[in-house]
Amino acid sequence: MGSGTEIGRVRGLGSAKSGTHHWVNHRITAVSNLFLVLWLIFSLLQLPSLDYIAVTTWLAKIWVAVPMMLMLVSVFTHLRLGLQILVEDYVHDEGLKFATLMFLNFYAVAGAAAGIFAIAKIAFTGAAS
Repeated sequence: MGSGTEIGRVRGLGSAKSGTHHWVNHRITAVSNLFLVLWLIFSLLQLPSLDYIAVTTWLAKIWVAVPMMLMLVSVFTHLRLGLQILVEDYVHDEGLKFATLMFLNFYAVAGAAAGIFAIAKIAFTGAAS
């Protein structure tokens, strides 16, 4: 069978004590995504048109730009948390798992940063003319 005691064979295979924190963060981002995306949809429906000028003028307002940035952070955080679960569950090679998680983290940060930069550029320079 094997050597050692029963506890010795299972040592190190228990809870890592971080699953609950990950689960709670994933649920928090899901709820914030729900509210922020609903806000986005209803806000866009209230615009007179969805042409470039109307949307950039709308996005240049501070009470629009800040929630949009918060939505980007929440969406990319939720994406990272969800894909991290998939990678940890289904990628078994440790080197590939590490590389995939590293790429995933860089992708999430870069995507959120690019979106925030675009919103900030529109907000700080004003609407297009």
